[in-house]
Amino acid sequence: MLHIMSTTVEPASVRSADEVNEEIRALWRRSGGTLSGEQREEYQRLVLEWAAAAPSRSRAA
Repeated sequence: MLHIMSTTVEPASVRSADEVNEEIRALWRRSGGTLSGEQREEYQRLVLEWAAAAPSRSRAA
């Protein structure tokens, strides 16, 4: 049987971009500025969550 893995990021709860940003900052503080492999994965997940939560901004031409 073939199992297909989803590549979509679905956060457990909907948080604001500010909340996710604060968690990203806390991760960097805890790491001392150098992320381990596991922390890097968490960082990537958080950045995707932040991007999804951040309001889109249109750029003026």
